[in-house]
Amino acid sequence: MPVPVPRQRAIPAVECGQAQTVPQAGRPFPEGPAGHAKAPVDRADSPVGTTPANLTLLVIEDDPGGSPIVPEMLDSAGQPIRIRTARNLTEAGRLLTDDVHCILLDLALPAPGRSADSDDELATLKHVLKIAPRHAVLALTASGDTERGTEAVRVGAQDYLFRDELDGRLLSRAIRYAVERKRSDTAERRLTESRLRAQENRRLERGLLPTPLLDGSPLRFAARYRPGRSRALLGGDFYDTVRTPDGTVHAMIGDVCGHGPDEAALGVELRIAWRALTLAGLCGDELLSTLQQVLEHERSDDEIFATLCTVDIAPDGRRAGLCLAGHPSPLIARPGRPAQLLPYENNGPALGLLPHARWPRMQVELGAAWSLMLYTDGLIEGHIGEGKERLGQDGMVELVRRRLAEGLTGEELLRATVNEVRDLNGGELTDDVAVLLLDRVG
Repeated sequence: MPVPVPRQRAIPAVECGQAQTVPQAGRPFPEGPAGHAKAPVDRADSPVGTTPANLTLLVIEDDPGGSPIVPEMLDSAGQPIRIRTARNLTEAGRLLTDDVHCILLDLALPAPGRSADSDDELATLKHVLKIAPRHAVLALTASGDTERGTEAVRVGAQDYLFRDELDGRLLSRAIRYAVERKRSDTAERRLTESRLRAQENRRLERGLLPTPLLDGSPLRFAARYRPGRSRALLGGDFYDTVRTPDGTVHAMIGDVCGHGPDEAALGVELRIAWRALTLAGLCGDELLSTLQQVLEHERSDDEIFATLCTVDIAPDGRRAGLCLAGHPSPLIARPGRPAQLLPYENNGPALGLLPHARWPRMQVELGAAWSLMLYTDGLIEGHIGEGKERLGQDGMVELVRRRLAEGLTGEELLRATVNEVRDLNGGELTDDVAVLLLDRVG
């Protein structure tokens, strides 16, 4: 998108005495209009850098004598500029159609409901800007009334002209410049609005990421999150960790099928529901059954499902309960033993697939010191090199073993693991990736 040139008040040739005399209809014409020229920008109804063909000008001016104030004009292609004339703002409202490109407004015209001697000299202009927010506006004022013309530009007009200096060449160029400036202003405003919306969305998404609730727990927490959507901070993967009053640490990670904003929103709903249910004392099959009800009520399509892995670690940290709902089994690493996957034989179905499903809770021994890594399938479904082979769980386990052997732990371990998976894939991963790590030091 072309960058608008900063506004700069150019002195008309007629004001600085440098106008060339080019006879046309027996009148001298100045070089150009006063204004604040900007580079043209894209708009749906005209190409980049070009003024719309067959320009139409709406003149709003009350001339008791009936003599036209607008001379005959030609556009940049040599075609006559169409002119419509309105004697008051009521007529202007009827003539203001989409094919009008520019408005030439006499500032002396009184606004509706205001007398001619009203204190607000620009009331008429403000009314026109309100009813014609998408049109370029040129203000017409008395000769030498630069202060009023400058104020009109500050209020919202694209430029101002002096009534007794109007001629075809000056006015036709002023119209073209005003249309281009309006297009540039509109594009700049839309770009600013888009940036503000993007910033707001980033703040909102960042606020929806979980904050672990582990006060009083000796366990160390680390997490890594990478959404698959371009320019997004939040995807369909979700995770959370809380400690209940009895000292049990509950961890969860899940994945809503799909990668769009709807899936991200559903993932947030499931995460918040999981935290509330966990703090209320639910666990295992009872918790997952309730989460499935939440999913069934909140999803936009009956085909949408979510995988989930929950772990509840006993207060002494030596054992845990594990529930899998169609989700990959966590990885555990203990001193003196190679990292491996926890048992997954009793893996239940993903949430939302089977009504009245059951999810058995498996008891696992952790030991005195360990690292437990929960992850989503985005970490294991990346490709290896240029072929179709995927990393898989076995490849992920070997990768983590190497990193542990290098002495990496916590955030460093997760960062190195995710970066290596991405490098093996030959670029950014297309699926969301979430990894959660809990450590207990013996």
